[in-house]
Amino acid sequence: MNTAVSIDVLGAERLEIVRSADRLAAVEAAWMELWHRTDGLIFQSHAWISAWWSTVQRRDQRALRIGLVWKGERLVAVVPLAIGRRRGLRFLEWAAGSYTDYGDILVAPECSLSALQELWSQLCDAGGFDLALISRLSPDAAARKIFTPGASGGIRLRHFHRTEVSYRVAGQWESGAAWLADQSKKTRQNYRRGIKALEETGEVRFRLLAPDEPLQPVLERLAALKRKWLTERMRESDLFEEGVPVLAALVDALARAGVLHIFVLECNGVMVAVSINFVQHDVMMAFVTTFDPDFGRASPGVILLMDYVQWSIDHGLSTVDFLCGAESFKHKFSTQAVTLESVIGTRTAQGALASLADRVLQTVRHMRERSSAAAARQAGLERRWALKARRIRSASCDAL
Repeated sequence: MNTAVSIDVLGAERLEIVRSADRLAAVEAAWMELWHRTDGLIFQSHAWISAWWSTVQRRDQRALRIGLVWKGERLVAVVPLAIGRRRGLRFLEWAAGSYTDYGDILVAPECSLSALQELWSQLCDAGGFDLALISRLSPDAAARKIFTPGASGGIRLRHFHRTEVSYRVAGQWESGAAWLADQSKKTRQNYRRGIKALEETGEVRFRLLAPDEPLQPVLERLAALKRKWLTERMRESDLFEEGVPVLAALVDALARAGVLHIFVLECNGVMVAVSINFVQHDVMMAFVTTFDPDFGRASPGVILLMDYVQWSIDHGLSTVDFLCGAESFKHKFSTQAVTLESVIGTRTAQGALASLADRVLQTVRHMRERSSAAAARQAGLERRWALKARRIRSASCDAL
C-alpha cells in the first residue's frame, strides 16, 4: 500500500494523504511549524495526533487518512482524519476523535480553497470507509470551508442530528473572589460547607502542580478514581484503563506544548480531586476532572472547579471552558453555551443503508416526541377546563 498520494493542483500546490506512522513522523517539523503559525489548538497539533496513534488500541481496525496541502516545501494545510470501525461500519472521522473536543483543520492564509476542496475529493476517492462523520464543529471552525452541506468536492454531506454543547464561564470580574461573590447564596454556602467537611478529616489544600513534579503518581491516582467512578455507573473508557498508555501520552503532549495545568485538591496530603487542564488563546480548558467518591459528601470535584475558576480569573484569563459534555455542574456554573455541530456523508451502499435507518429512527423518535407533547398539551387543556368547570359550579352553588 502506498504511504502517500501526491498530485499537482493548479501547478502550485501539492496534495498528500498520510497513511503510515513513518510518514506521520516525517512531517512533524512542517506540521508543528504550521500549527504554531496558525495558533491552532492542541487537538490539531502533531503531538496530539501522534500521541493518540502511537497508543491507540485495536489499531488493526483503524487507518490514518491525514490530508496535507504543500506549497513548495512549506506545509499550508492539515486535515487530520482517520478511519475507525464501530458496529460493523467504517467511519472516516477526526484522528484522535475520542479525545478531541473541537474538531478542525489547520490552514494557512495562502492555502487556496480549491486545494482544500480537491484534497477532500482525494480523501473520499481513497475510500476504505462507509460513512464520513465530521463532528464537534464549532461555529468558527476553519473546517467549515470544506465540511459544509452543499460545499463542492468529495462526497455529499448533510447536517447530522447529533450536536454537543460546550459550556463556558466568561465575564468581567475584578477577581476570583468577585466571581465567587457573584454566585448564588446557596452555591457559596455549599462551597464553604464542603471545605469545612473536608477540614474535619485534615488540612485542605488547593494547588497547581509545579512543572517539575512527577506526573505519573498524579495520573495513576486520577485514573484509579475515574475507574471507580465509571464502575459505579456501569460505564467504560479506555482512556483510564489500567496499563493503557494513552492518557499519559496525551498529557505529555500538553506538557511538551507548554500548556499543561494540573490542579489538585488535597486533604492531609491525599488528592481527593484532580483536574487536568490546559491554557490556550487566553482560555483555561478543563480536559479531565475527577474526584474521590469516598469524600462525595463534601463535593470535592465542585470545590476544585470553583477554585480553579477563581485562579483563572486572578491570573487574567478571559474564559474557563469546560469543553464537551452535558454534566449538570457545567450548566450550573456556565455563562455561555456554544453548540458544536456534525455533518455526515455516505460512500458505500452499506453506509447509505445505515444512514437511512438512522434517519428513519430519528423520524420515529420525533413523531413520538410530538405525540407525547401533544398529549401533554391536551391533558393540560383538560385540567384547565375541569378547573374552570369546578369554579363555575362552585360559583353557581354560592349564588343559590
